[in-house]
Amino acid sequence: MPAGSERAVVELRGVSKEYMRDKIRVPVLSNTNLDIPHGDFVAVMGPSGSGKSTLLNLAAGLDRPTTGTVTVAGTELNQLSESKLTRWRSQHLGFIFQLYNLMPVLTAFENVELPLLLTSLSRRQRAEHVETALRIVGLQERMDHFPRQLSGGQEQRVAIARALVNDPVLLLADEPTGNLDAAAAQEIMDLLQQLNEEFEKTIVMVTHDPRAARRARRMLHLEKGTFVETELDALEAAG
Repeated sequence: MPAGSERAVVELRGVSKEYMRDKIRVPVLSNTNLDIPHGDFVAVMGPSGSGKSTLLNLAAGLDRPTTGTVTVAGTELNQLSESKLTRWRSQHLGFIFQLYNLMPVLTAFENVELPLLLTSLSRRQRAEHVETALRIVGLQERMDHFPRQLSGGQEQRVAIARALVNDPVLLLADEPTGNLDAAAAQEIMDLLQQLNEEFEKTIVMVTHDPRAARRARRMLHLEKGTFVETELDALEAAG
C-alpha cells in the first residue's frame, strides 16, 4: 500500500525522551517526528546508546515519552493507563526478541499460544490461530517439540509465530538475527520480508547487521537521539 494512502500505523510527534542518571538528565531522543505507513518495513540502525531500543519501547507502549505524543494504529499511547496498555498490546502488537524468550518447559505450540490465553477465544479457536501461525513460519511439523529440540533459527521462527498469532497491526523486531549464524539469519530475513510483502505486515526492526537492513524497504539511522532516513542504495554502497 503506498505511503500516505491512509493514516500512518506509527506516528511520533515532537517526541523527546530523557532518563535520570544520578540526578542528571540524559537525553535519548530529541524532538522526533516520524510516520510509518501501513505495509512499511523500516530498519533502524545506529551506534549503541543512540536511542534504537527506546524507539521500540515507545512504539510498544513499554515506555512513555518525556514530551510529545506516540500514536500507534490510531491510539495515542500516552493517554492509556497501564492496564489498558497491556490490553492494547495483546490486540495490536507483536514483538520479536534477539534471544527468542521462549519458555523452555513449553512446546512450540504452547509457546505460540501464550498471548492468546488472555483473550476470550475458545480452546479450539486458539488452536486454529496457533496452527496457522506455525504453518506461516514453516514449523507446523514441529509444534510438539520443546525449544531444546529446535535449532536457533527454528526457535526464532517459533518466536515469530508467537508474535503473529494475534494478527497484530505492527511487528517490532529487536535484533532478530543477532543470535543466529549467517544461514539462519538469511532464513529469518526471508520470512520477515514475506510477512511484509505477502501479508502486508508493518515491521520496525532494530539491527546492527547491514545485510539484514538491506532487506527492509527503508532505513533510519539514529545518531545522538535524532535520526535521518537513508536510501538503501547508499547503505548497499557502504556495505
